[in-house]
Amino acid sequence: MQWLHIGVSGLLVHGVYLSGVFVAISHGLPAGVTALVVGLQPLLTALGAGVWLGERVRTTQWMGLGLGFVGVGLVVAHKVVAHASGSGDFLTMLFPAVFALLGMTAGTLYQKRFCPAFDLRSGSVIQFLPCLIVTALVAHQTETTVVHWSSDFIFALGWLVLVLSVGAISLLNTLIRRGSAVNVASLFYLTPPTTALMAWALFGETLTGLALLGMGLTALGVWLARK
Repeated sequence: MQWLHIGVSGLLVHGVYLSGVFVAISHGLPAGVTALVVGLQPLLTALGAGVWLGERVRTTQWMGLGLGFVGVGLVVAHKVVAHASGSGDFLTMLFPAVFALLGMTAGTLYQKRFCPAFDLRSGSVIQFLPCLIVTALVAHQTETTVVHWSSDFIFALGWLVLVLSVGAISLLNTLIRRGSAVNVASLFYLTPPTTALMAWALFGETLTGLALLGMGLTALGVWLARK
């Protein structure tokens, strides 16, 4: 049963969430809009934690979650406006991001309830196996399975595999083991501000006053949600 629970949680977190984000971006959904959609995850997790896990979400935590979402909106606002041309089928681009949001929320809650603690080495393998099977079947039916290798692609793939799928998800599993679902989910609000800072430092992107205000609100929101 533990194999089954770990596999289901891995399929939701790795397969549904990451695949949904990648497909949304590949269809043309701006990164800012994607961040805003998946930024709803802490709020949905708080709603689900009360119903499914019996966790009590305090008023200050709700305030923090609300502030955090507003902050994320301000951080990505200029990117959303810059790509608001409406080119392409917006619903087609948006659906995978919503699918990813639901997958990450369900995966966090499922893992917290049924398999909060497992060995990171064997558990990660168990999480990857159903993702390999499902994504291989989907890719075989929808894509050419032809890869054009390049140095940029190898670097991006290595980062996604080692830093994201192995490193970040292992940290997520550790957080789920030690803390409440709401506390864990609130940390996702820090992703857009961190990304904006990295883009400013590495690629010279401009940080607007609105974005800086959003970073402050996000930090305050996460602090309130985790008090």
